Amino acid sequence: MAASQGFTDQFAQPEPTPPEIAALVGPVLLEFGTEWCGYCRAAQPLIASAFQQCADVQHIKIEDGSGRGLGRAFKVKLWPTLVFLRDGMELTRLVRPQDADAIAQHMAAISRQV
Repeated sequence: MAASQGFTDQFAQPEPTPPEIAALVGPVLLEFGTEWCGYCRAAQPLIASAFQQCADVQHIKIEDGSGRGLGRAFKVKLWPTLVFLRDGMELTRLVRPQDADAIAQHMAAISRQV
């Protein structure tokens, strides 16, 4: 599974399975979207900026769409959807974020969880 500390612009290949996501340890940001989505492209500098403030969070970028199981498992309806996890459990999410500070606040919250 392609997970990295800090921001990544690469989609995970292959897509992780729900059990792999549930087994993750620590703070993780799952980003659901596509390369061609205008909203997703507009959010990239915001997400990258947030990672400058919270570099200890793993970032897993998931290409979503028809026939993609992980997006359905997380009930993703709009792109980008940012799902904030701690030890494989969803704590919060942002849909179509428009503010790097809001993303960073969510990331800081999952980093501080014990």
